[in-house]
Amino acid sequence: MGLVEHTLFAFMVGLTACGLAGSAMELMSGRRLAFVEPYLSPAHVLRSLAATACAGPLMFANEALDAWRQGRISAPALISCGCTATVWALALGVVLIDIASVAGMLLGSTDFSV
Repeated sequence: MGLVEHTLFAFMVGLTACGLAGSAMELMSGRRLAFVEPYLSPAHVLRSLAATACAGPLMFANEALDAWRQGRISAPALISCGCTATVWALALGVVLIDIASVAGMLLGSTDFSV
């Protein structure tokens, strides 16, 4: 695979992970995904960090679309937010692929022969 295919694969991995995490969080809480309670809480910093890392691009996109509909941001600002969410999903995909690669190497390096 070339650079373009690797980049697209990483983006799709990040987008899929973001969508799965965001949908699961919305189903469990019954509320729209956003940077508010119950997803982010100062009392649960690690949980909030994990939620933001995994479902952050969707949270960011939802917040940007709400702000655009209410007239708080312009169309160029909305496009900028979309680009930021896209890069965020790509970065999430790269991190997840790296974690999977390291885990695969660690699991593959163990000798289970008797």
